[in-house]
Amino acid sequence: GSKAAADGNSSEAVVFLLVGFADSWTVQTTHAVLFLLVYLAALTGNLLIITVTTVDVRLQTPMYFFLRHLSFLDFCFISVTVPKSVVSSFTQDTSISFWGCALQAFFFMNLASTETALLTVMSYDRCVAICWPLHYEAIMSQRACVRMMALCWLSGGVSGLMHMAATFSLPFCGSSQVHHFFCDIPQLLSLLDSTAILPEVRVMVFVTSLVILCFGLITLSYGYIFSTVMRIPSKEGRWKTFSTCVPHLVVVTLFLVSGSIAYVKPVSSSPSISDLLLPVFYTVVPPTLNPIIYSLRNKELKAALRRLRRQCGVGAPPGPALRA
Repeated sequence: GSKAAADGNSSEAVVFLLVGFADSWTVQTTHAVLFLLVYLAALTGNLLIITVTTVDVRLQTPMYFFLRHLSFLDFCFISVTVPKSVVSSFTQDTSISFWGCALQAFFFMNLASTETALLTVMSYDRCVAICWPLHYEAIMSQRACVRMMALCWLSGGVSGLMHMAATFSLPFCGSSQVHHFFCDIPQLLSLLDSTAILPEVRVMVFVTSLVILCFGLITLSYGYIFSTVMRIPSKEGRWKTFSTCVPHLVVVTLFLVSGSIAYVKPVSSSPSISDLLLPVFYTVVPPTLNPIIYSLRNKELKAALRRLRRQCGVGAPPGPALRA
């Protein structure tokens, strides 16, 4: 059933229905429980990294400065979509207001774009550290890191505003069913008159081009890294760098490629299982995997976690707070 306003021009009166994975109670409950467990795992992992990289004096370096921001981004990113979906599945109330949907789409695009920019900066940071170690401190100064981070957040905010302005300024009419577990732009466009969506299509082409550019720069950075690593004489040294960089590259590729496919391919009126599962790879998987990939293989982070546990155990005062 549609709850769209009888007056098609009154967009503010529209209540969207987030038609998730299935109508069956069993499937909805399974989806809700799985999403809730994944969400709690993502929150725990990301909050732990934020805490450790903030309080530990030995982790006040550019790499951990960016990692702290990535964890904060992932914490926010997964919180924009998953809690609403879990509550909707448990309560079987799939409705979301016009402004609720607009804000969800804005924050989703904002955080996704910021994360894309940050992952590009992080690959550059690793490239400088491995390929030009003698110039690392000069290139990645504290001021340079803060400026790069500010540009990442600014680019995300502009992207989110462009998407929201281009989509939600148009009149929604007809069906209000969104075949998704959150308000994603491609699904919302399918509810609009196809002649009216040109402004948002232009925004999507522009942003997708920037994503492809970022992916190209990330690939270039890792190309430099791998060519430098191949010249390391010790096999153990080569393996250590590969085993650290390859998982990073896999998650970045999964995030950017799955997101680009979802935004470029035509939206189906009756979505298949793959249409519903694809967004999970760019909304849920990266924020959950990032803490595991960036911390489990990192000796410094593991040592910092042990120090934090000891401090909490004996009531020692925490280290100095975040510098930048």
